[in-house]
Amino acid sequence: MSELDIHQFLCREDNFGVLLRDKGSPACAAIDAPEEAAIEKALRDTGWKLTHILVTHHHDDHVAAIPALKARHGAKVVANRADSRRIPGVDETVEPGQTYDFAGHKAAIVDTPGHTRGHIAWHFAPDGVVFVGDTLFSLGCGRVIEGTMAEMWRSLDRLRSLPGETKVYCGHEYTLANARFALTVDPDNPDLEARAAEAASEVKAGRLTLPVTIAAERRANPFLRPEDKAIRQHLGLASAADADVFAELRRRKNAF
Repeated sequence: MSELDIHQFLCREDNFGVLLRDKGSPACAAIDAPEEAAIEKALRDTGWKLTHILVTHHHDDHVAAIPALKARHGAKVVANRADSRRIPGVDETVEPGQTYDFAGHKAAIVDTPGHTRGHIAWHFAPDGVVFVGDTLFSLGCGRVIEGTMAEMWRSLDRLRSLPGETKVYCGHEYTLANARFALTVDPDNPDLEARAAEAASEVKAGRLTLPVTIAAERRANPFLRPEDKAIRQHLGLASAADADVFAELRRRKNAF
């Protein structure tokens, strides 16, 4: 198996687009399809030929470009079976707990409901990367729209349990906004302060704030640390269950 090349870029207003290519074959996949023009530009810039679209969830800002890209490139669209009726042009389905072979690269399909019922993450363990859609963001997490707070917490717990060196690619460039909220609930965390400063510097320099590692998020992201005593004390939830602490964090972020 050859290595994966990964090209990340911005789409729409704040979506991330991602292309991944197997260096030893013509295979190239887009993770979701937020915007046709941005993805076509990325394909021209890289010289890669789109063969697959690997979908995390059904929201329009993740699937809007599927019909046009499929029509132009003949790309195979792969999505969660449970969500396939809400995603255009699906050719092949997967289910949580399965693996999917992309040009010899094995992706574990991780069940991550909460933001949507059928949300999945694509974890390429041998390559050390995970594509998490809108479940996990750097220093934050997605809104709980179709699922429950408890489901969202279980999804985040699955993701934070991945190997620490795993590089995280998510669906939106929200790091600076997330940092502003995170510092209100975890103000004395030096890892959070450092990550917030790093992100500000990256944005000022015109760079993207991702990828970031699971290990770094475990240290800095309050949504992955509901057991932390300082966060619990700040929220007045010293003896609450982790899921309840997470739920309070998410409610406060919604109102922030």
